[in-house]
Amino acid sequence: MNILITGGAQGIGKGLADYFLGREHNVVIADVDEEAMAACREEYAKFDKQLLVQHCDTASEAGVRNTVSAMGDQFGQIDAVINNAAIADPETGPIEELDLAQWERRLQVNLTGYFLVAKHTIPALRQSGGSIVNIASTRALQSEPHTEAYAASKGGVVAFTHALAVSLGPAIRVNCISPGWIATDDWQAPSRRQAPQLSEIDHHQHPAGRVGRPDDIAAMVDYLISEAAGFVTGQNFIIDGGMTRKMMYAP
Repeated sequence: MNILITGGAQGIGKGLADYFLGREHNVVIADVDEEAMAACREEYAKFDKQLLVQHCDTASEAGVRNTVSAMGDQFGQIDAVINNAAIADPETGPIEELDLAQWERRLQVNLTGYFLVAKHTIPALRQSGGSIVNIASTRALQSEPHTEAYAASKGGVVAFTHALAVSLGPAIRVNCISPGWIATDDWQAPSRRQAPQLSEIDHHQHPAGRVGRPDDIAAMVDYLISEAAGFVTGQNFIIDGGMTRKMMYAP
């Protein structure tokens, strides 16, 4: 299977790339972080025939078009698209102080980028009978203070998913995953990489008993892009260790 992963050089995206490369799929990592991209090329050198690392700002239509073209040249077809690239830092300060450029940049990358990637991969996905998985966030459903831009973009991803699923079915299935707390400290570019600093409280506050890992997301993506999920489309899967189902009160 040939899989495009945006934002695939670090964080959850790198965890996804690692998972699928290890299962002998062909993977295209599209990212803008040069340090993280260089690290992926080095760390996954043994997968050189399975891997293409491509610089791509998903908010740029020309960049997306070039990446899709490069993937076609390298692997011939596209079987699955994982829209994951996002500006992940959710806190931007009080909304009355939020700079318009910060708001717009988050929506451009976190939402418009998903549209552009879908737009330019749909013809290939129609031919392959492939599918799209959009990575949203539990921030689409619940918030902390001063996260309006990030929450709005991720809420848009959830809505974009079901709209796209209806438009593209039955040829292409489209689903969404909303991760909760996924520890990715050790999946960053080398200069920012460190072991996750997690306490017992961090783990035990989750009904599942632990903080999430990138493989938790990868396992669901693996299912959603497989034939086993042939009757699944337009859905948002919350993978958060049960946190959004937990009632919380101040002590």
